[in-house]
Amino acid sequence: MIEAGAGSRAAAVRAVAAVLSDGVMLEAALEAAAAAPSDRAFAQALAFGAMRFGHRLRRVAVQLIPRPWDDQKPAVQALLLVGLYQLEYAGTAPHAAVSATVAAARLVGAAGAAGMVNACLRRYQRERETLLAAADETQAGRWSHPDWFVEQLMRDWPDEWERVLEANNAHPPLTLRARRGRISRDSLIAELAEAGLETQAVPFAVDALDMAVPTDVRALPAFMAGRCSVQDAAAQLAAPLLDVKPGQRVLDACAAPGGKTGHLLESCPGLAEVVAVDIDAQRAQRIRDNLARLGLTADVRVGDAADTRVIGESRYDRILLDAPCSGTGVIRRHPDIKWLRRPRELPGLAARQRGLLDGLWQRLKPGGRLVYATCSVLRAENTAVLKGFLAETRDAVDVTESASLALPGLPPRPQFRGPGLVLLPGYAGTDGFYYACLERRPA
Repeated sequence: MIEAGAGSRAAAVRAVAAVLSDGVMLEAALEAAAAAPSDRAFAQALAFGAMRFGHRLRRVAVQLIPRPWDDQKPAVQALLLVGLYQLEYAGTAPHAAVSATVAAARLVGAAGAAGMVNACLRRYQRERETLLAAADETQAGRWSHPDWFVEQLMRDWPDEWERVLEANNAHPPLTLRARRGRISRDSLIAELAEAGLETQAVPFAVDALDMAVPTDVRALPAFMAGRCSVQDAAAQLAAPLLDVKPGQRVLDACAAPGGKTGHLLESCPGLAEVVAVDIDAQRAQRIRDNLARLGLTADVRVGDAADTRVIGESRYDRILLDAPCSGTGVIRRHPDIKWLRRPRELPGLAARQRGLLDGLWQRLKPGGRLVYATCSVLRAENTAVLKGFLAETRDAVDVTESASLALPGLPPRPQFRGPGLVLLPGYAGTDGFYYACLERRPA
């Protein structure tokens, strides 16, 4: 007989193990974990929590296990992280946390490690303070982030790094975007209030509202009817910064899953053309699906956004380059980034970003505007890329400061040298984002 709660723990363990061993993204790993419907919510909470605080908990676990961490099977590593997360962070009754996690060992093919997992979790309860003190001797352990990222953040943001790490470990709000043309933000707030759902308008993003208590958006009639979308407030700044006008041709490069594409179309119904490009066919389909729910249309294409065979030889009035990046600004939403990203990836990402910027610049009309965006907080992907581009591109002008006037109410931001606009996690309640607005001098 399967012990109560073992199924949800087993699903969480399978998902965490897939991230650790195969580099699978956590959301995809949870879908493949085959949790029963009644177990899914708790399994998701356990898996996300184990990933969020796992770098600290791993330092605890290495003090408890008889063999080195890397010698343990991924399922055993995941069992320890999920079990320790319940005891330290989840508020789970200790007996239930231990017994159900040990029972889950049998469900994930790690029955031989059940006794060891049981002993480790029980010892943690007895020696908690000493074990945590040892784990917290390094900043990476204390803040539960990978060593390389903490070190890089301290170099990039010497006065802000602790605030960023703290924000990364917080639960993000559920932020909605009112679908302009179908409902105003105030009307959406009133509609949700009638349903007993408290919200708060975001002052610097005119269509954005934060929900006081996150909920399944599929339970919201407004979402299902295409009157709102889920989009962080920082991501909602792309449309006003791009400043689209009726009759313009717009290219949204690297557009999946289509949130910014939809916002551009909502912001200016009179656009002559919107081309949305993504290199992945499956992700491009998500653009189509999201636009269809909102009652919007765009020319969705699959391929390299800088390839003229994909985007054509003609030029655009506005280009949004939401460049592929490390995702280090959205760790609070995707804690598996702590485990999946490696410092050796940064030079390749920066080269790809610069290549896209160079290629797309040739498709921008003189007098047109290009907005470069990433959800990274690392200078190597942001100011370093833009500094090099501006130094070598004579007809490019940084107009970010004047474009930012379209964002009244934006809270004070950290001071930094370099082009662009930085939003760090923890400052305005948003994800971490970087924007640079560039205009091409008329010929």
